[in-house]
Amino acid sequence: MDAYSYLARGGVFANAVTGNIVLLALNAASGDIEKVIHYILPILAYALGIIATELIRRRFDKSGHIHWRQPVIAVEILIVMAAAFIPSGTADIAAVTMIAFICSMQVESFRTVRGCSYATTMCTGNLRSASENLYRRIFLKDKQSGKKALLYFGIIGSFMIGAVLGGAAEIALGEKSCLLCAVLLLSVILLMQIRTDNNNTA
Repeated sequence: MDAYSYLARGGVFANAVTGNIVLLALNAASGDIEKVIHYILPILAYALGIIATELIRRRFDKSGHIHWRQPVIAVEILIVMAAAFIPSGTADIAAVTMIAFICSMQVESFRTVRGCSYATTMCTGNLRSASENLYRRIFLKDKQSGKKALLYFGIIGSFMIGAVLGGAAEIALGEKSCLLCAVLLLSVILLMQIRTDNNNTA
């Protein structure tokens, strides 16, 4: 989604909040209020997305029929689809703000894989964890850390592949390319429902 927001929506990152905060501060220092607003809206949307996710978790956490993450992903799909139909160049900041909102929902909803904490939408923390576990494998001979290092490097590799595919999709489809994300998110909902049904019938 960062590839999409940066290439198709005016050079603003939807996931990289730290980068947006730095750019906001630089533009504030130079007195460019329009640019400040350009960066502050996605930052605020990111914070609101975290709150919205926790509210959804509170509402659906005890439901036996669906997993609480499924309504979160459903909201993400609806917002992605809405953003796709905002014409490029006319209201890019609205699209980026919407994407920042759902990216924060994604980060808050999916935080571990195989018992390891990770970030789904950024690589800084994942690279730190990968390097730390690689050190433990090489110098402390910890085989479990080696497996974790491979996991983290795999996540980083997946992120890079996603960025490449996102960039290619943006070139081919323009602002509509984010609809591909909606398709992928829908498949996640279906897979989660199959697992929930299997658990309920076990």
